Amino acid sequence: MSSIRQLLVKEAHEGGLMGHFGELKTFGILISPHGLYTPLSIPTFSWIDISVNFILGFPRSKGLRDSISIVVERFSKMTHFIPCHKSDETSYVANLFFRDVVRLHGLPRTIVSYRDTKFLAHFWRYLWIRLGTKLLFSPTCHPQTDGQTKVVNRTLGQILRCFVKSLMDWEDWIPQVEFSYNRVFNSTTSYSPFELAYGFNTLSLLDLFPLPILPNCVNDEGLSKP
Repeated sequence: MSSIRQLLVKEAHEGGLMGHFGELKTFGILISPHGLYTPLSIPTFSWIDISVNFILGFPRSKGLRDSISIVVERFSKMTHFIPCHKSDETSYVANLFFRDVVRLHGLPRTIVSYRDTKFLAHFWRYLWIRLGTKLLFSPTCHPQTDGQTKVVNRTLGQILRCFVKSLMDWEDWIPQVEFSYNRVFNSTTSYSPFELAYGFNTLSLLDLFPLPILPNCVNDEGLSKP
């Protein structure tokens, strides 16, 4: 038996609050869940339920930023990538959120984040100050990490590696990265985030250029052959 297992069994059997019970009850103590796990509610509309997390440790860009705040809308999977600094104060993060999220989509109802509840409390207080309201409202905050954000983090890294030519210019490519991420279909929903959020997919360069007409597709009168 490993030392960790011995420690757990010893604590479950003869710890100060355990009561020296027999084998079955001691085993029951060890396998009992530590709290009730509540799954996140299923979102039903765009930009009501979101995830907010951060990727730190990027090379310092030309704009001196070294991190990205990632905001994922849980219904459509639409995502905003917001360059920032690892040392940004909560008030500045709230201003970025207002500029890039609230300005476009309104206020969310719930937030999932790995940041602690203290950060989230300060975040909302500063955001409320930014909104200029005296109403006291605290949306539901889940201080945890969801698998969805991990997938976005991995995809962001893959797309950046395709675009970036110099370590210092990664920030310049964020708008293109965000557009390409939101326009391609999501394997979970089978639609692109743009399609679910807007009802249609936005135009790209391929949509603006007419397809060339091949000679063998046109008859002598210049009309397309059936």
